[in-house]
Amino acid sequence: VQLQASGGGLVQAGGSLRLSCAASGRTFSRLAMAWFRQAPGKEREFVAAISWSGGETYYSDSVEGRFTISRDNAKNTVYLQMNSLKPEDTAVYYCAADPTRYFSGSYSAGYDYWGQGTLVTVSS
Repeated sequence: VQLQASGGGLVQAGGSLRLSCAASGRTFSRLAMAWFRQAPGKEREFVAAISWSGGETYYSDSVEGRFTISRDNAKNTVYLQMNSLKPEDTAVYYCAADPTRYFSGSYSAGYDYWGQGTLVTVSS
């Protein structure tokens, strides 16, 4: 599975961005997907996850209510809509795929494939 993340950039606090992650190499509708992020000097952390069908989603407490994960299985793409961005959201964002489970949640070790990351910078 190859994952290509895009959509990062520089935005002011309170603004919005939408990240995309295009997948190839495997049946996308059978991949549980997630977004993680890693801020400078910090460990990678879970952001959001979505099931095969998109019917189940799960968010970290820090982004709940501000971020929305979704997927378009016809386009082999998962999205992360980020609203009300804060400076503490600044990080490299990674998409991840699990080909073995319907829904993997926040367990990073369950994801076998990772994208290259896209940088999101939120200025105050």
